[in-house]
This record gives sequence, structure tokens and C-alpha cells, in this order.
Amino acid sequence: MLKVALALLPGTLVQMFVFGAGVLLQLALAVLFAYLLEAGILRLLRRPLAPALGDGSALITAWLFALCVPPLAPWWIALLGMFVAIVLAKQLYGGLGHNLFNPAMAGYALLLLAFPFELSQWPNPKQPVSLEHAVLTVFTGALPEEGSWDAIVEATPLDRLRQLTTAGRTLAEAYADPTLGTLWERETSWIALAHLFGGLILIAIGATSWHVPVAAIAAVLLLTGPLWLFDPDHHPSPFAHLFSGAFMLGAFFIATDPVSGASTPRGRLMFGALFALLTLAIRRYGNFPDGVAFAVLLLNAFAPLIDRLAAPRIFGARR
Repeated sequence: MLKVALALLPGTLVQMFVFGAGVLLQLALAVLFAYLLEAGILRLLRRPLAPALGDGSALITAWLFALCVPPLAPWWIALLGMFVAIVLAKQLYGGLGHNLFNPAMAGYALLLLAFPFELSQWPNPKQPVSLEHAVLTVFTGALPEEGSWDAIVEATPLDRLRQLTTAGRTLAEAYADPTLGTLWERETSWIALAHLFGGLILIAIGATSWHVPVAAIAAVLLLTGPLWLFDPDHHPSPFAHLFSGAFMLGAFFIATDPVSGASTPRGRLMFGALFALLTLAIRRYGNFPDGVAFAVLLLNAFAPLIDRLAAPRIFGARR
């Protein structure tokens, strides 16, 4: 868990640089609530505190959740998210090693469905909010310098791209819009690149398997590459899919969860490819601009079946 936390640092630092100190505040709130709730539910269940609080799983769950929510989200978002993640999705299933669903994504997805407005208010990357103003906004709802939400927040690149293409613009026209710009002009793309760097470090030191992220990236290239080459005005490039939204975070740090994901090498390859397919499908046809959380949760439910289908045939047994 410590290695995972260290690998998350590059992306977290870039996200703090882009969006301001609110990222650190959300991380602190999520970690605090995660440990308090885990200690509380363990007391109620009469289980020992030290093993669960010391394994680092609550830290990673809180960290991943905090990276997914807007830096200026109300403080109770972290509280509710950690209640769903730690109490409902983790401890009531039996604790670490027994949870069916990824706890962080369970908490995030449920809050996204219940409070879509609060989870859509991302600040303008060109105007990062200071820690003082972030604390004021998160705990009181007051905006810095008597501003308005329209002046502080803006649509995410994926959301803005959907708005422009739905209005009838081609991708070339959408990228020419000053609110969107090219891929590498968007600050969020550099966050994805930092998560890619951290994920590669995680694989290099042997802390996670390469199967899921490699299969996911390869699937995106194979599925979107031909469409982009055939009609670039209506189909984004593979790199636009890879470096937009939370795909890199999901491929390296969420879909690779050894508890809720596939456990066999071939199963992990299938899991990664299906993760990419579902993410792309939800982005294209779903009601939300990004589909990482929903793709992971859907696959969590089918992970045992994926492992069963991917298991090698026992010598001498029928297929």
C-alpha cells in the first residue's frame, strides 16, 4: 500500500498544481473520515483495530476517492463517500480481501448519481484556488472574493467536448474552441501523463501486474485507432481517449485492484480489455462524460466469471 501511495504522488502533485490546494484539502478530509469510520465500524463489529487500520487500505481508498472529486466539493461529500466505501463496500463485506466491489469507486459512483451538481463543479485550471479560499468554500460554501460559481468553475474537457459535438461541431471545430484547445494544451492531460509515470514505476518495482493496464491501453488503441483514421472529424484519436478524464488513473491504480478484480494472468488481460471497452462505450453513449468508475464496478461483479473463463484447462479434463 505504501508503494501505491508513493506511485500516486506524481499525479497528485500535478493535480494540486493545476487545481490548487483544494486537492490537498479533499485528500486530508477523505483520509480522516476513512480512518474514523473504519475504527467506528470495527468497534461495532467487535473486530481488532490494529490490523485493519495498519494495512494502508483505508489510505489508498481515501486517496483514490479524493482524486476523483472536485477540489471545492463540500466537506460532507468526503464523509458520505467514505461511509459508502469503508463501511458499506468494505467492512460489511468482511473487510480487506472480501469486498466484491472497489470501495473507492463504489463511494464515488453512488455520490455521482446522488449529487451530480456537487461532483461537476471543477475549478478553472487557469485560476487555482488558494488553501485559504478552498477551506472557506469547502466548509461554508462561500466563494472567494464574492465570486460566482460561473466565474470559478468550468466544464471538464470531456464534458465540454460532448457539449460541442452534440451541438453539431466536428472535432476539429471543437478543439479550435478556446475553452477546449488541443490535447496538450489541457492541464488535465498532464495529470493523466503523471499517473502514467506513477503506474509505470509501480509495475517496474513489481508492486502490481502489467496485464490490466497494458490490455486496457492496447484495447483503446485497437478500438479507436481505425475509427480515428477513417473519420477524424467525428472520432477522437486514441491519445485523446487515453489522456482525457480518469483513464490512466483507472487503468493503473483502480482496475488493478487485486481483491475486486481478476486474479489470473489471462483474466487480468480480459479485465483490462473489457475495462477499456466499457469506458469508451459509457463515454460515447452514457449520461456521464467519463465512465471509469461505472466500468470498474460492472467488471467487479463479473470478475469471478472472468477468472473462471480465463483459467487454463486442467490436463486431462474436458474443456
